[in-house]
Amino acid sequence: MTEENKVPSEETAEDVVAEEASEAVDTAAEAEDTQNGGSEETQQEQPETAGEEASEDSKEGKDRKFFGKKKDKKDKKDEKIEELTDQVKRQMAEFDNYRKRTEKEKASMYIIGAKDIVEKILPVVDNFERGLATAAGSEDPFVQGMEKIYKQLLTTLDEVGVKPIEAVGKEFNPDFHNAVMHVEDEEAGENIIVEEFQKGYLYKDFVVRHSMVKVAN
Repeated sequence: MTEENKVPSEETAEDVVAEEASEAVDTAAEAEDTQNGGSEETQQEQPETAGEEASEDSKEGKDRKFFGKKKDKKDKKDEKIEELTDQVKRQMAEFDNYRKRTEKEKASMYIIGAKDIVEKILPVVDNFERGLATAAGSEDPFVQGMEKIYKQLLTTLDEVGVKPIEAVGKEFNPDFHNAVMHVEDEEAGENIIVEEFQKGYLYKDFVVRHSMVKVAN
């Protein structure tokens, strides 16, 4: 091979190496530019994102304040409903109290009326007792018939709530007894009833007539 043929081949290899080196440098420069550009874009995006978040937070705060004020302030319609509801409750309570008071008054009037009737019947019972006392032990059919009528009368009074007041042997109680006599009796205890002159009666725990009694001192 001649020297002329060797020279072109050497020059060609050097050119190839130079081109490769130049391409490598260009590639490194592009990579660096790309990295710097990406970091700058990221830095620019971060402030934008922070600004958007702050704007959203501010908007939410305003919305909360707006809706909070709306809840605190009642609508006129709701206030009117509450006012009318309160009036209805008050009227219902007043009506309930009136109903209870009326029922109590009616019951009281009924008891007063019944007491008056019972009080007028009691003298008839007293006369039965006096008459039967004079004919005690008699086998006369008439007397026996009167005794049956007397027992029937007492049974009827008992069924409607009329009961005699216990007296003899009981301690004197001014709520049920009327002392018309006092006697010194050592055998009887102090303030004990020893005799009953007239029976007393109760109508459903209300005194119709006090017992007339003799009390030992």
